[in-house]
Amino acid sequence: MTVNWAALAAAEPDFARTVQERFGAFTHHVLATLRKDGSPRTSGVEVQFVRGELCVGMMPESMKALDLRRDGRFALQANPGPGTGMGGGDVRIGGRAVEVTDERAKAGYVEEVEPPEPFHLFRTELTEVVRTFVEDEKYLVVQIWHPGAPVRTVRRV
Repeated sequence: MTVNWAALAAAEPDFARTVQERFGAFTHHVLATLRKDGSPRTSGVEVQFVRGELCVGMMPESMKALDLRRDGRFALQANPGPGTGMGGGDVRIGGRAVEVTDERAKAGYVEEVEPPEPFHLFRTELTEVVRTFVEDEKYLVVQIWHPGAPVRTVRRV
């Protein structure tokens, strides 16, 4: 089961807001895709939250775009920031990327983001969102969300 960003935001608004803030704190993040041979590839990427979608734009014919066209599975990790503080925690998103080819949808993205053109645009279908952080300098807290279920919180000493 997969859902878009708007569905997560509707189901778990506080969690979604925290995750979006982590991605908004820095421009560049890390995207993991699958190469032709199935091995992982990591690439720098910028993400945008546009009209209820978590979107990823890419340069034409970039390796990460070709990877996602072939196999849409991805993992996305928010930039943790400088030093070891990690601000609002470590945030990771897993799912499938679907290329946006509809010209009206791409035009809406261009209107809001103003990317250099030409570009590939992918919207994400989420299968998992995980946030890990330290609470009270004592607990490692892991919040895990999957579509159709509430956020599950695990605290470890």
